[in-house]
Amino acid sequence: MLEVIEARFGWPKQPDFLAIDALHIGTGERVFLRGGSGSGKSTLLGLVAGIHRARAIRFDVLGSNLLEMSAGQRDDFRGANLGIVFQQFNLVPCLDVLGNVLLPLTFSRTLRRATGGIAEARERARALLLRLGIDSNAHARSPSELSVGQQQRIAVARALLGRPRLLLCDEPTSALDAGSREAFIEVLLAETEALGTAMLFVSHDPALASHFHRALDIESFRIDAAASA
Repeated sequence: MLEVIEARFGWPKQPDFLAIDALHIGTGERVFLRGGSGSGKSTLLGLVAGIHRARAIRFDVLGSNLLEMSAGQRDDFRGANLGIVFQQFNLVPCLDVLGNVLLPLTFSRTLRRATGGIAEARERARALLLRLGIDSNAHARSPSELSVGQQQRIAVARALLGRPRLLLCDEPTSALDAGSREAFIEVLLAETEALGTAMLFVSHDPALASHFHRALDIESFRIDAAASA
């Protein structure tokens, strides 16, 4: 699912602050990446998603070399192949719940084909929402009318709609209390396991690590800025 060898990254005109000697994620493997706020966790996810571009000997996602792709090609690849759950959910308030789940189909012909077309995708979206605890009575409502926990599950349904082989989660539990957080993790793990989807989940909360096959620390990928200047 992911193979990274000797990758480095820094912002333009700034020293490198991430150095990944090796990072691998196998098929169906769930990996937890912990680290504090501002430590580079989201940046690493952005590299895997192709939003940012690292310098590397190898940076393969789902067997495709991101280093050989243009920015537009990486955008197309991300939309067609990856599921992403953002920290702020990125739901569109002018669309109803079902419309938010189906939104990625608007931008990816490949994803439309993978889901069997709009009609089949709509049925899959409804089924996903129900399994995630979003009652059918809420499907035509605005996400802004629902709780934070419900909005989060809508974001997960959207990310899983295309049956992605790799799911990237950026601090999706940060706004939840302990009870809601545990319930959300259980649902997320059940859905990814049913699909055989691998997952890279980043969080500052080490208590969540026990739910995953293995845990990594972002500090192992960081470069001391003073030393690299």
